[in-house]
Amino acid sequence: MGKIKQKLQRLMYGRYGGDMLNNVLLGTYIFLVLAYYIISMLLPLEATGPRMILSFAHYLLTIPLICVIFFRIFSRNVAKRRRENERFCGFFRLRRNKIRDRKTHVYRKCPKCRAVLRLPRAKGKHTVVCPRCKNRFEVKG
Repeated sequence: MGKIKQKLQRLMYGRYGGDMLNNVLLGTYIFLVLAYYIISMLLPLEATGPRMILSFAHYLLTIPLICVIFFRIFSRNVAKRRRENERFCGFFRLRRNKIRDRKTHVYRKCPKCRAVLRLPRAKGKHTVVCPRCKNRFEVKG
């Protein structure tokens, strides 16, 4: 058992491995495989045309997906994979925060630099200064 573990560690040395984006891609792959098998069981055996179309669509979706998963796991460009994962996680973090803060804050984009700003909820028009680019713009409350 020790030799296999050492060989696996040597194989993965300097490679990216798994992260949240890979977990979501793997979950999507498993969902597509299960959906394919459930739908194919529901189709009658005589329906060879729809079965062929379903099979083609299944392979058209799942093969590139599993290739992307393995590419990301074995990639040596760790910085790029981290940026991809951070962008993916940041998208969902922003959605979660918008839902959490919906009663007390509003989220607006700066028209100049497109930064997302979290502003306290207030009535009427207000002037806001973007902390990133120092641009002043009006926000309706």
